[in-house]
Amino acid sequence: MRLTLDGDWTAATTGEPLGLTPSFNFRDFCVRIVPYKNVDERGQFLMSTFGSAAWLWDTPDELRFDPVSRELVGAEFQIASDAATADDCARVPATPLAQPGGLRAEEARDFRLEVTTELCRAPGDTVLTCLRDLDVLDEPLEARISIAPDVALLVQHGTVAGWSLTDPVRYLTSGFADPDPAPPAPATRLLFTQCLDLITTSLLDEVRDRNPVALTRLRTLDRALRHQREDRHRADALLAFVAELVEDYG
Repeated sequence: MRLTLDGDWTAATTGEPLGLTPSFNFRDFCVRIVPYKNVDERGQFLMSTFGSAAWLWDTPDELRFDPVSRELVGAEFQIASDAATADDCARVPATPLAQPGGLRAEEARDFRLEVTTELCRAPGDTVLTCLRDLDVLDEPLEARISIAPDVALLVQHGTVAGWSLTDPVRYLTSGFADPDPAPPAPATRLLFTQCLDLITTSLLDEVRDRNPVALTRLRTLDRALRHQREDRHRADALLAFVAELVEDYG
């Protein structure tokens, strides 16, 4: 399949997905599929690859390619800030199923990959789907290309119309650390949904307005994350965001 991004920039799908584990940095609200482990290595990675990347105040999604093979070697996606309604979330198609694959750029030059605008949450937050806009839901998808474990690009009309992360709580982490390879605890899944509710509903505005009821919910969530004895790596990843809100408003 041939994909078009940023007007006239094109890439072809391959049969080789990235052999990297995704990481979901909840504090920064982004998903990374990258080989680097710190800021210095990130700088070196960007210098040695081409594609879409942040520049000054511009923060597009990132797809990075090797200059020799022109194959995809890393990606970073910003999770959309606007949450779709439950009715729209229910319209996210289950087909086609994701097929493993990578991308090969047709020429070695930079481009810009616009961030998505709409976040669709599946029941239980088992899948997070980020779409270019809700118009994507009005027509079928052509393909889902699984570029890494549980991360798929959504293709419509030959362009990338969005992306999805399956079982997002599994990949929670802080900074550039690898996610915990152990399965998430049931309690973590419940806390993850509460944290997403905090970010994607009017509750966040109520916290910032120092609404007493909202602040009580925030402090309760903060205590629950601090007192969770198991799955500390994921709990700390969620706490990094919640604790900042408590410090600023609570």
